[in-house]
Amino acid sequence: MTDVAILAVVNNPDLKLARDDVHIAQAQAFSASLLPDPQLALSADFKLHPDPGSSRGYSIGPSYDFGSLLTRSTIRRAAEADAGKADLNLLWQEWQVIAQARMLFIKLTQGAKLQEILQRHDDFLQLRASQSQEALRQGLITSDIATVFLTASQDLKRQSNELQRQQNQARHDLNALLGLAPSVAVRLHGTAELPALDTDSINRILPSLAARRPDLMALKSGYAAEDQRYRAAIIGQFPALTIGLTRARDTSNVSSRGFNVSLSLPIFNRNRGNIAIEQATREKLHDEYQQRVNLAYSDIDKLLTEQEINRQQMSQVMAGLQQLQQQRERMLTAFQARNVDALMLTNLDTALLAKQTEKNALEQAMLEQRVALQSLIGGELPTQSQGKS
Repeated sequence: MTDVAILAVVNNPDLKLARDDVHIAQAQAFSASLLPDPQLALSADFKLHPDPGSSRGYSIGPSYDFGSLLTRSTIRRAAEADAGKADLNLLWQEWQVIAQARMLFIKLTQGAKLQEILQRHDDFLQLRASQSQEALRQGLITSDIATVFLTASQDLKRQSNELQRQQNQARHDLNALLGLAPSVAVRLHGTAELPALDTDSINRILPSLAARRPDLMALKSGYAAEDQRYRAAIIGQFPALTIGLTRARDTSNVSSRGFNVSLSLPIFNRNRGNIAIEQATREKLHDEYQQRVNLAYSDIDKLLTEQEINRQQMSQVMAGLQQLQQQRERMLTAFQARNVDALMLTNLDTALLAKQTEKNALEQAMLEQRVALQSLIGGELPTQSQGKS
């Protein structure tokens, strides 16, 4: 399972686009750290009817917008926080891809187990069906007994065909996730395990959830970036200051030097609109973060409760499965001795198959829940065996 997850992170097409977004955010942070360029103004005057002693007039002078320096540090910090947010979002996307790869691994391996179960039952039914057809031709049994095995075998084939369609879809989904061509066959080795979870250790992890989950840390970085933009908007309500130097000569050949100061007058606008926008956006990000934290706690509690319910159900299923297997061994012996009819044996086989299918589905549900728990708590799941060691 681990190899599949690593391959998914390396080759997934969506993650490649997410990494491009990180590069863009880093470039934007670099751009925000640069100082604004000064400006140079140049003008020239020409008399339409030159007089003796007149000359061409000109004016030249550099100027600089010092107001932009006031917001430079806040804008730079906002861009750096956005770059950190992009990194964390990429990490969270990688976690989601790993979870998807694990889910598909579980679906395919559990499907392979179920296919083996169906095949074993089908082999038995086909053998019995062929034997019953031969016995029917010899007049040893009636047609209703032969029909029982034939009908059960056809029903198993229907289940097997449906499972094959589901497995085919899962294989194509896995290849797409791994960035592989649809025709590439991915060989899966190993099976997922279900050790008992250490619920107490998981509960001790919850207070540090915001420092473990990349998506929560990304929301915090997003809030920090928006807070800096809000501060920049507040600074932006003060007058914008531009200072320049000039050197000039008029058409009468008089030269001069001087300076100019340009100020905006915060009378009507005062940047109040941008301040209100950034403040509302910051509040929205705070609420989104709190909602995500609350949802994480709720989802973890729900999955832990479901794990306990499923664990109890698994104990009941295993006990019932053992009883059915013992009954089948006794009934098969009785059937071979012609003490029970084919319908009773087939009904018991159907019940046994249903119980085996239930066990397989329950295992898959528990494994998928644990994959979801891994993403929710931000790391590997503590188990009771780890706690004892």
